[in-house]
Amino acid sequence: MTKKKVLFFLLFLFFLVYVSTILYHVYKPLPKGISYEGQIHHVSEDDISFLTDLTYQKEGHLQIEQEIFPRIFEVIEQAQKFIVCDFFLFNSYYDHDLNFPPLSESMAQRLIRKKREKPNMRIIVITDEINTSYGSHKSKELEEMKRNGIEVVMTNLDPLRDSTPLYSAVWRMFIRPFGQSGKGWIPNAMADTAPHMTIRSYLELLNIKANHRKTFATEKSAFILSGNPHDASAYFSNHAIEIKGPVIKDLLLSEQAAVDLSNGPKLPTYSSKDGKKGEYEVQLLTEGKVFKHILKAINQTNPGDELWMGMFYIADRKIIHSLLKAADRGVNIKLILDPNENAFGNKKSGLPNRPVARELNKKSKGKIHIRWYNTGKEQYHAKLIYIKKRKHAQIFSGSTNLTLRNLADYNLETDVKITAPIEAKLVGKVDRYFQRIWTNRDAKYTLELSKFQGKLIFLQNGVYRLQKLLHLTTY
Repeated sequence: MTKKKVLFFLLFLFFLVYVSTILYHVYKPLPKGISYEGQIHHVSEDDISFLTDLTYQKEGHLQIEQEIFPRIFEVIEQAQKFIVCDFFLFNSYYDHDLNFPPLSESMAQRLIRKKREKPNMRIIVITDEINTSYGSHKSKELEEMKRNGIEVVMTNLDPLRDSTPLYSAVWRMFIRPFGQSGKGWIPNAMADTAPHMTIRSYLELLNIKANHRKTFATEKSAFILSGNPHDASAYFSNHAIEIKGPVIKDLLLSEQAAVDLSNGPKLPTYSSKDGKKGEYEVQLLTEGKVFKHILKAINQTNPGDELWMGMFYIADRKIIHSLLKAADRGVNIKLILDPNENAFGNKKSGLPNRPVARELNKKSKGKIHIRWYNTGKEQYHAKLIYIKKRKHAQIFSGSTNLTLRNLADYNLETDVKITAPIEAKLVGKVDRYFQRIWTNRDAKYTLELSKFQGKLIFLQNGVYRLQKLLHLTTY
């Protein structure tokens, strides 16, 4: 065999293995329990609440309103049987020229204190390896919790499908076998106060996979959040739903699936049955089931319905098309979006929201109304949808951005779907939340669409389209 034929054969073999690796890891079966759809539970008004964090400017001064973690800290104190939480970001790293409250340390110390008070009580923290910069170093908060008897589960994301297949196939074939651990020597791009990273950890990061969930549960309450116990996120505008009752069982079942990816421990169980029947229907959803229910809800809107969104990222093409069709049907659509202006004090490109906002406004001929949240160095980190019909409303709240990566069974995500009468107390609170920031009722919460539709919008649109085509995005 000639050298030319040998080279051709080797190239063909590489191409065959490469393509096969791509196809398998894009279409392989999902692990058991992933993409979960819980039962519909009926909850009374006393057993469900809507919590918000808002950071905004008023008369030139920064204002911070926070309900979420203060309430979680109260529930930690009240817990008697177990605590299970799952947070994407749980660390204190940020650039040295910034200043944030020690939210991660506050959370960790409260859990440690609870463990010391009740040594036999199980406390499990599930998280993502981003907190160790993908194996480059140990996490101060996580290690201290381990030393105090708290079980920490680092989610193994390899069994999930690949969202960046052109790159991930190469990583799986040539890099993954060598692991990520070692002494880091490259500055950490995520925060300059974080320990240095190894090259292999950077290469794993480029897979852009995450356990992006934000959940917290005890035997008393379940929380489905958009926020993390993360110092650099402490001023983000976020939201949460707290629910009591059997939805706790569904949350634990969904988290068991995440733990099983890492061959982790058996989680505690919640055995209480449905109690009094209430007017709220609540259903826990994860991963692709969130996509299924949101798309169905948008497609079932009718003329005269109101559809509100508060969203950190919106980019999925099916969601975009469904919004345009809803606007054509006469649905009154109002979107409040993060301008994607900065991340933890660093300048961002405006992707994906700026080109998507321009497209939605232009193709709907102005029928889709859009305002930007007036962010400073913080982010409008919401993932909240509110559909207001004549007699009832639907609310989706949780960790899920409206992007393919978040919706299509690539990341781990958790949302709750709520259906309630239009006069329900929680519906009223969600309605007032949106009205307040849309109309700038008592402060400068939001800005007009034109504020972030400048000269770079055409370049941003081209990059956005190319990234979506090649599946090479961080969103």
